[in-house]
Amino acid sequence: MTDDMTVEQRSRTMSRIRARDTAPELTIRRLLHARGLRYRIHVVDLPGRPDLVFRRAKVVVFIDGDFWHGWQFNRWKDGLAPYWPRQD
Repeated sequence: MTDDMTVEQRSRTMSRIRARDTAPELTIRRLLHARGLRYRIHVVDLPGRPDLVFRRAKVVVFIDGDFWHGWQFNRWKDGLAPYWPRQD
């Protein structure tokens, strides 16, 4: 599978993708806070910099978007290169 963008186009596209404070993340944070749950965000001393950290409960939450993690996977899964594992 080849990239159909130049290096400059890909760089510009990737630079516009937000890593924090995305709409789904803000929605979940707002709902949790309204229910009285308190947390820390983007804690750098934990592996992977989790989006939400509940230290007392020893729970971390990663809020991953569909674009990177399976958005319309059934439509494009047959186009995967052979070296990618498939989990149908």
